Amino acid sequence: MKDKFYQYIQDLQNAITAKLEAIDDKAKFKEDLWNRQEGGGGRTRVIENGNVFEKGGVNISAVHGELPATMRKHFGVNNANFYACGLSLVLHPKNPMVPTVHANWRYFEMYDKAGNIVDSWFGGGQDLTPYYLFEDDAKHFHETCKTACDKHNAEFYSKYKARCDEYFYNIHRNEGRGIGGLFFDYCKATHKMTMINWLDFVTEVGNSFLEAYVPIVEKRKNLPYSEEQRNWQEIRRGRYVEFNLVHDKGTLFGLKTNGRIESILMSLPPRVQWVYNYHPETGSEEEKLLKVLTTPKSWA
Repeated sequence: MKDKFYQYIQDLQNAITAKLEAIDDKAKFKEDLWNRQEGGGGRTRVIENGNVFEKGGVNISAVHGELPATMRKHFGVNNANFYACGLSLVLHPKNPMVPTVHANWRYFEMYDKAGNIVDSWFGGGQDLTPYYLFEDDAKHFHETCKTACDKHNAEFYSKYKARCDEYFYNIHRNEGRGIGGLFFDYCKATHKMTMINWLDFVTEVGNSFLEAYVPIVEKRKNLPYSEEQRNWQEIRRGRYVEFNLVHDKGTLFGLKTNGRIESILMSLPPRVQWVYNYHPETGSEEEKLLKVLTTPKSWA
């Protein structure tokens, strides 16, 4: 299973980076191959200062070894080894009319000291963080997610959409990080879903990413914007940073397992502002966005 999934994320990384380079038509992804001292490594690809993408990363990794003490405590085990592989991406466009996007698809195995698999699961999802709300974009993104889910289970979209709204939420701000999408974790074998079934589902969602995001980029990338709108984008990026450093499990897992810091923190935007006690004008497009982020909305 781990070999199948690692091959899949290698191919998906190639497909996504090639498409994004074609859209940007200026910047190219810089590739870094890295090794983890305790076992494993990865292939990091970062794009910067492009026509469309100010900064973005599409990374894959496969790491293994002894489960660190903090993670043993988290999983409630005494002695265990692990294997984890996945693809993680974040794209921060230059134009504030184009939303930031995040996606992640991963697989995890845990072993006893004899090397036997004692647990395994899939996780992942994809979510959208706009700076200006175009309802057509929100509907397109969510409907694409729903189509991928419905091929496997009619209940998946509503279930994983709700989890996404709950997970990508800045509790300290009482607002969502964005307008959501899908979030699923600890997808394990049951009498209804084998691990092969989960593999098919996760790869279905992964394959839907470009279809969900690229049409939005193409529609919005050449829209005009003002300096004030750019400032708003950078203020909202501050909330993105807050979530990633305070709440995000993937970031915390990478830091606690001696992951590669540059790859873990590639999700952070290049330019960001924290303005004291900032409030947008009443009735503005900026305020409209905040109202939607306060209460999750049904888009599909």
